[in-house]
Amino acid sequence: MRTLVLTLATTMALFAQQDEYHGPIPPKADVPYLLHASNLIETQATEAKQETKKGATLFWIEGTTSAARTPLAEPIFILKTEKLNPDKIELYKFDVTKTRRELTIKDKPGKNDRPIFLSVVKVGTNLYRIEASEQLANGEYSLSPSGSNQVFTFQVY
Repeated sequence: MRTLVLTLATTMALFAQQDEYHGPIPPKADVPYLLHASNLIETQATEAKQETKKGATLFWIEGTTSAARTPLAEPIFILKTEKLNPDKIELYKFDVTKTRRELTIKDKPGKNDRPIFLSVVKVGTNLYRIEASEQLANGEYSLSPSGSNQVFTFQVY
C-alpha cells in the first residue's frame, strides 16, 4: 500500500511539472503582454474616454493605431497579476475613424456588441495565459477589465 501511495504521489508530481510555464515573465504586473515566441511585447495601457449617446455608450481612444502590434490572428497574452482579476478581462475590437479608435456598446447589446471570448489559464503563481478563442481579423483591439475604462490596446496586422 505504501509503495502504491508513493508511486501515485510521484506520478502526480511529474504531471504537475509538465504544466509549468517556462516562458518569459512580464516585467510589470497588471499589464498584458503579447507573447511572440520567447519575446514579450507590452500592450499600450491607457484610459478610454466615455460618452453617452441615445441608447448606447461610446468609448474612444486618441490615435488610430496601437504601438503594440502582432501578426498573429490568435494572439496569446501573458499577464502577471497583483490587482487585476484575469477572469474579468474582456476583449473588444475598435472601429478606426480619422483621429481615434471607437467602440460603441448599446444599452441592449446585440450579437456583435459582446466581447470576444477569451480563454484564461493559470500557468504559475499570479501568472496567466490569455488567448482569444477565435481568430481575430486585422484591426485595432483592446483588453479591458470589466466595468473599467482602463484599456490595453494592440493591433493585429
